[in-house]
Amino acid sequence: MPINNDITFRKLTVFATFMKKENIARTAEAMGLSSVSVHRALHSLEEEIRCPLFSHKGRNLVPLPAASTLLEYATDVIETMTRGIEETRRASGFGLARLRIGTLYSLMLETVPQLIMGMKLRRPDVELDLTMGSNQALLSMLDEGMLDAILISVTEDEIKRNQLEVLPLFEDDICLAAPASAGLNPDAPADLRDFLHQKFVSLPEGFATYVGFQEAFHIAGFEPEIIMRVNDIFSILSLVQAGVGMTLMPGRMEKVYGNDVQLLKLAAPYQMRQLIAIVFPRNREHDPNLLALAAEGRMYALGRGESKR
Repeated sequence: MPINNDITFRKLTVFATFMKKENIARTAEAMGLSSVSVHRALHSLEEEIRCPLFSHKGRNLVPLPAASTLLEYATDVIETMTRGIEETRRASGFGLARLRIGTLYSLMLETVPQLIMGMKLRRPDVELDLTMGSNQALLSMLDEGMLDAILISVTEDEIKRNQLEVLPLFEDDICLAAPASAGLNPDAPADLRDFLHQKFVSLPEGFATYVGFQEAFHIAGFEPEIIMRVNDIFSILSLVQAGVGMTLMPGRMEKVYGNDVQLLKLAAPYQMRQLIAIVFPRNREHDPNLLALAAEGRMYALGRGESKR
């Protein structure tokens, strides 16, 4: 005989609680329900099982032997499903004492350390694992369940909005980076056409800044001479500082080599901005660790907004 679809875990839980409390009013109080809801759940369960579970003595329900038999199995079912849900959450990383965060290299300067400090106050028992990589690599690791949340530069064509939650943190301008020895005018916007014969260094494909790099020079109407591609933005800065070549990079990197590298705002035709955001799976939006990270992200975004006023 197939199980009636109307026999739900809620009804079984009401039934098991009533069998323990032996009173509808006490059951209602324990479960935060009305007495009417408890009575309705017990009556409908009796109908769906198609055999009597209680006898009526006045206004009281007295369990029959059949109710004791059902209680034995209902208890097993509820306990098994509870353990199953806990193990399922554990397998997905939900609520564990460990949070795996992926980040762009450039966000290690200020953003990630501040978020980590805030997280340690909110969730002191949670261990944080950091992975650094490109936009493309981090999105792939998030999709494969290897990371719980990532901090990246968000573009609409990369983000599946129906699957991912996006919490914006700040926007950042892309700038021309040149060695201080180049002696460029810091007050004049950089027209990329003026650098047609310059050598450049670049991040490889898959990094957020690489997309802006390609787009800007496409607008300028020429292919830059790229003499070296490096996998992290700090190495790029070192190469620019040494005079190996120029590059395009987000303005937040000015704090690294402020005296040795010039960051110039791009002229109007080439101007672009990166939107930096925390991204995590939508189906884990109630994970307490991710809720804490999101709360800290909102505080960080608010602080940056106020500092610019």
